[in-house]
Formats: sequence, C-alpha cells, structure tokens
Amino acid sequence: MEIHIRVLGPIEVRDAEGRPVAVGSQRRRELLGRLVAAGGRAVPLSVLVDDLWEDPPTTAAGTVRTFVAELRRALEPDRPPRTPSQVIKTVGTGYALRIPRAHVDAHRFEDTLADMRDAPSGQVASALSEALSWWQGEPYTDLDASRWLAPERARLTELHCQAVEMRARAVLDLGRGAPLIPELEAFATAHPWREHAWVLLSHALYQVGRQVDALASLRAARARLLDQFGLESVDSLDHLERDILRHAAHLTPAPRDEDRLRLLTRTEATGTYTRLRSMSSVARAAAVTGGTNLVLAQEHRAAAAAEAERTGNPDLTARVIAAYDVPTIWTRADDPGRSEALVATTQRTLHRLGPGASPALRARLLATIALEHRGTRDQFAAEAAREAEQLARDLHDPNVLVLALNARFVQSFQRPGRTGERDAIAGELIELSARHDLPLFEILGHLIKIQVHAARGDTGTAQRHAEAAERLAALHEAPLVPVLTAAFRTMCLAERSNDAAEVAHAYRTVATDLAGAGMPGVEAGVFPLALLSLRMRHHRPAPTDPDLDWGPYRPWVQPLLDLARGNLAAARHAADALPTPPADHLYDALWAVNAHTATLLHDESLAAQAHDALSPLRGEIAGGTTAMITFGPVNHILSTLDQHLNRR
Repeated sequence: MEIHIRVLGPIEVRDAEGRPVAVGSQRRRELLGRLVAAGGRAVPLSVLVDDLWEDPPTTAAGTVRTFVAELRRALEPDRPPRTPSQVIKTVGTGYALRIPRAHVDAHRFEDTLADMRDAPSGQVASALSEALSWWQGEPYTDLDASRWLAPERARLTELHCQAVEMRARAVLDLGRGAPLIPELEAFATAHPWREHAWVLLSHALYQVGRQVDALASLRAARARLLDQFGLESVDSLDHLERDILRHAAHLTPAPRDEDRLRLLTRTEATGTYTRLRSMSSVARAAAVTGGTNLVLAQEHRAAAAAEAERTGNPDLTARVIAAYDVPTIWTRADDPGRSEALVATTQRTLHRLGPGASPALRARLLATIALEHRGTRDQFAAEAAREAEQLARDLHDPNVLVLALNARFVQSFQRPGRTGERDAIAGELIELSARHDLPLFEILGHLIKIQVHAARGDTGTAQRHAEAAERLAALHEAPLVPVLTAAFRTMCLAERSNDAAEVAHAYRTVATDLAGAGMPGVEAGVFPLALLSLRMRHHRPAPTDPDLDWGPYRPWVQPLLDLARGNLAAARHAADALPTPPADHLYDALWAVNAHTATLLHDESLAAQAHDALSPLRGEIAGGTTAMITFGPVNHILSTLDQHLNRR
C-alpha cells in the first residue's frame, strides 16, 4: 500500500486515495515520527529506547519491537505473513523508514526549498507558495517534548522561516510587494531578531508607494535590534535605507512583459503600425521568460497578426508576423488552432505581397509557416522551410538563417531516421549564433544537440550540451532551459536506475515544472508516457490511475490500458483502430508502445508495421529524441518483434 505521511502539524498517515490510516497510540506515533526525522537513515534500537523514554524500563527494547510490528501491520495491511517489511526495514540492530521522500511532507518541503535556491523568481514564488501551504501548524504538534523532538522542530521551523523570506524576496523581485505587507508584518513581529524580515517588509512598503512607512519600519527595526540584542548597526537595514532615500531603480522592477503587452493592447494614441509591431516585439521578449508570460505572448502575437490583417495592408501584416522570431524546440504546437490560423494568415499575406516582397521578409514568413505547421507530413510546410533557408543563405543574413534553420529542424521530423540532419543543423546554429551574438538560437542549438545525443545513447555528450545551455540560460535569463535539462537528467536516471519509485518521483517533479512552464504542447501526456515506459521496463501493466491525463497520446496507450484492466476484447478493438503516430518528437516512442501492444496481443500485422516503422532508427533509443523519456534501444524492440514474427 502506498502511504503518505504528514508531520508539518499533527502526525497523519494517509493511503494513496487520501484515506486516513490509523497508527495507534501517541507512543507509536512518536516512534513513527522519530523514524521520519531520521530521513531514511537507520536508527539503532538503543537510540530509539533513549529517545522514547527519559528513564527507560527494562522492557523498553521489547516494547519498541512490539510498536514496530504494530506499525508495520498498520502501514502494510496486505503484506503476506513472514515476508519482510518494505516500509519499516530492519537494518542491523535498528530500523529505517523507507518510503519516497516525496511521500513525507517535511522531506518534500526541504527538497523543494533546496531546489529553489538558484531558481528564477517566478518559479521560486510559485513553488514556495505551494510548499508553505503544506504547513498545518508546529511540526509534530500532537507529540510531547522529548530529547529528539526539540532540535527537529527547531530545524524545520528555521527552514520554514527561510522559505517565507525566500518567497518574499522572489515576489518583491517580480514587483508584486503589495499582498506581502500583512504577511511580512506578522512574520517580522513574530521573529524580531531576523533583520532580513524587516528588510523585506520595508521593501514591500516602498513598492506600494509608502516610502515614509518603509523608512519608519527600518528605523524601528534598528532600535529594536539595538535594545533587545545589542546590535548597533545592521548592514542590510542601512543599505536598504540608502537605496530608498535615493529611489534606487532595483527596488521597483521595470514593468513586466505581460504588463507591457496589456498596455500596448489598450493604447489608442499610438499609430496602428507602431502599436501592432510593438505588441509582436514585446510578445517575443515575454515568450522567452516562459510560464504565463509565454502563454500570454502567444495570444498577443496571434491577436496582433489578426488585427494587422484586418487593416488590409499586407506589408504591415508581414512585418507584425516577422517581428516574433522565438526559437522553437518542440514539434507539437501549444495551441494547434491558433497555429493553423496564423499559418493561414501568413499564407494569405505572402500571396498578397506577391513576387515584389523583399527576400528577407519572404524568408521570415516562409519560416513562420514551417515552424507553426510542425508535427505534420504536409509537404508545403517542408518546402517552405527549404525555400526560407535558401533565401537566407543567398542573403548572408545570420538573423534570417537561424530562423530558417529552426524551421528546417522542426520539419526534419516528417520522415524518421534524420538524426544526422538534426545534428548538422544544431552544429550550424551553435557556430552561427556564437559568431553573431544570437544567444537564444545558440541555446536552441545546444537543446537540439541534447536530443540528438540522447537519441544516440551518448549521454556524456548530451550532458555537456545541457551544461552549455544552462550557462547561456543563466546569463540571458531563459528559465525554460533548466526545465528541459532537468527532464533530460531524469531520462538518464530512468536509463540507469532500477528504483522505479525514485524515477517516478523525479518524473513527478519534471511534470510539475512543465505544468508551470507555459508549454502545453510539451507537457500534455508526457508524464503518463514516462510512467508507462517505467512500467514496461519493469514488466508491469500500464498505469490505470484515472487521474492520469494521457492528453493526445491516449489512442496509442488505450489497448494497454484495456489489457491492464483485463479486457482483452476491448484491447483488440482499440489496437485495430490505432492511428499512425504523428511526425513529431514522439513518433518512435509511440511505435515502441505499439510494438509492446503487438507482442502482448500476438498481433502480427501490428508487429510488422512497428518493425517497418522502427527499422530506420536502428542503433537509437526509442523516445530518446525527446530527451525526456526512454523506451529502451530500438535494436532490442526490433529483436523482440523479429522473434514474434519468427524472423532470423
């Protein structure tokens, strides 16, 4: 039975469906809490005895063993008799609690805080807001003070204070200090010795225009620290006071990109050309920051293009469309309907411009068609990419060429087995972008290299490109990059680890990051596919959790879901209706799923189709081109299919 333990408040144990699990008396809860506090390490029996009793009785050791046995029965009610416990393990002369860290709120909180130390402000604010919501009171509220409990409570309370301060700093860095003021007033009053709390409060007051209150708060804090703690001067208070008096620009961040977008949308005084082109340009800047900014940017870019077309001026429309040149790494559109509308607008604009359009503008519009109409087998999109590249090379314009190369990259998925072509594209993107200072497309080149080498099973080279992409992302503030590199490292973990629970936890973290990254085309269905790949590797049935959202990939996994539920007839019917996997990053992964289905159902027709589809990818890793999930070597899948088809 999967269990979840809460100790950030009263000790609670719940099963996978959220139902409470009774663990018995306060003594038993204290023993469980002591094992939680050990963080998975073994606690010797003698230490447990000393921690549970100030004056241990002679029967203490036997009592602890009895408590352990009762806890094991409560936490593993379905465990067969005389089989070893998988939750509370006997280690030497002691015991260790062995459940995933993500299943214990205190451990999950601690790990989240550590992960956010160097993360972008938006990610920090979101992640720590959620983590702080897990606190339901003082840790281990329902336990009496004991030898082990006081230092553990103090440790967790300090982490809580750090999280409050780190989240507040992130929110202030985003320029959103107003909602923080009541919270920081209470926090600073409860922790008067934490000078950073007073700095944060005063900064929040300044951001809402209360400069006098901000200065008064600083001076009151300085007096309190002097009276109560003898601190005559605190640098952080002094520095903030000077910054407030000189109205330092960093105290009030510039308007965020989404605010600029809304302002441009509302402004009527600006000329139509300037306003619409500015909307597209600012959308480009906002898209790079990811999250809600990316979603908003795409919406405003589409709105600007549609409004420009309504003016009847094709030159204006073309320049509004061309102003948004954001690199594209994934072959499934975030909003297919919006992408198709933009493709149609761009095609009409090209037709209206006619042969007199400037080559650079024509190349940008053709690249836009190829980029937005990705993940298909439509030849007009591939031809658009080829023409855009030829125009760009004739122009010797690196800004146009990197966009055209990006278009050729996404169209390279029209046919399988083109990893070498993508490798060459990535190499040229990196070299060209480094020479002409185009950092976003240099990052794109490294991200493509990660996919290429992950597909080839060369994780060492892929890791070097991940590190290069992360260095550039930190310098140029591209927060989407760490989300993608973390997904790649989780794929590497899946390839080398036999601990399915550990890998599943890592994938859950990736899914959480993707959910806030503003890339639904990447996020949708990838987490369930990752779980399926783990199940297939460990020869287990497909996960049938009703909460799993398979997104666009459900048709391909439906036969396996039916088999997992014991419905063979439904599985055969679903297998007969399988569509051809799209020409995108998941092509080989979905054919790997189909191959598995064919083997389980003894479906020779599907097995033959899978064999033909995967043969061009010999020597590669199925799913590897995503740099996120792995279904193992294609050669192994083909070998299994050969055996099934009675081939040599």
